[in-house]
Amino acid sequence: MKDKSKTISQSIAYRLEQMILDGSLPPEKKLPSERQLAERLGVSRSVVREALRELAGRGIVETIHGRGSFAKKVIEEIGETSPLMELYNTHARTLYDLYEVRALLEGEAAALAAENGTQEEHYAITKAFKEMEAVPAPANFALDYTFHLRIVEASHNPVLVHLLASLKSPLLKSVVTSLSNLVHRETFREHIERHHKQIYNAIISRNAVWARKSAATHVKYVSDALQNLEASDQPVIRDFSIEL
Repeated sequence: MKDKSKTISQSIAYRLEQMILDGSLPPEKKLPSERQLAERLGVSRSVVREALRELAGRGIVETIHGRGSFAKKVIEEIGETSPLMELYNTHARTLYDLYEVRALLEGEAAALAAENGTQEEHYAITKAFKEMEAVPAPANFALDYTFHLRIVEASHNPVLVHLLASLKSPLLKSVVTSLSNLVHRETFREHIERHHKQIYNAIISRNAVWARKSAATHVKYVSDALQNLEASDQPVIRDFSIEL
């Protein structure tokens, strides 16, 4: 005879996986309690407990006695001691390689956010945009990063969300590098503010083509500006300590 309870727990495990994948249950943050999950998913606590046990056995969830269960990262974040960050700190081209990747991924994220973003997600983008505008650069580097993060979250592409999350450290450094080296130039500051406004308006108006082009153009402009600075024999400072 087929074990019906096992089938239900497997179904719940699959649903929890989906919630982890799409960010509804964020990595490294405590999951709701068994009781809360049971109420949310319409099953018993024993079913939830079995589903969590299955996910823990497969390394997707970590349960810590006395603290609860936590979703593990889908893609490990690149840390300060990773080979990529070592190259970033010692080879100039790595910064520009990163900008090329950013142009591709953030351009697509903006287009998807325009197409797929919910009203609530567009509100979150609006809130992040206004908060970023209210603080002068470079002090707003964390708000700048958050604005772009909210766009990625609204893309509804879980792989893209987790991939960019894994690049958090180099992405933050690229933002700080550009703002710290270039923001004192009035022309650059005006361009960046205009680009952000274009990206925001394109997404809110659900114009995916404009959003993709605006985001990619923004990243390329920053990369070109830094390369032009180096071409004029002015050093680009990359070594910044970052805390959010």
